[in-house]
Amino acid sequence: MTPRTNRSVLILSAITLGSFAPSAFAYLDPSTGSMILSAIVGIIATLGLALKTYWYKLKSLFKGQKATQADATSADAVVDTDSAKE
Repeated sequence: MTPRTNRSVLILSAITLGSFAPSAFAYLDPSTGSMILSAIVGIIATLGLALKTYWYKLKSLFKGQKATQADATSADAVVDTDSAKE
């Protein structure tokens, strides 16, 4: 059998076995719902932070500016205060 035939057989077998799965009469208590809700909120917050991070990088790329101009200024201020302490 070729790899393509093996893949087709595996997919067909998975679909066939999945169609014969019995119904599960499961109980989800309120804490499970709360856990699922907090996981969804965490995923949304993570995606929002990633989108924000890459949005500013993409925006600065199209404007032709350095992405870290403000960061460089604040980093210089931190270095100056550190050298003043010594």
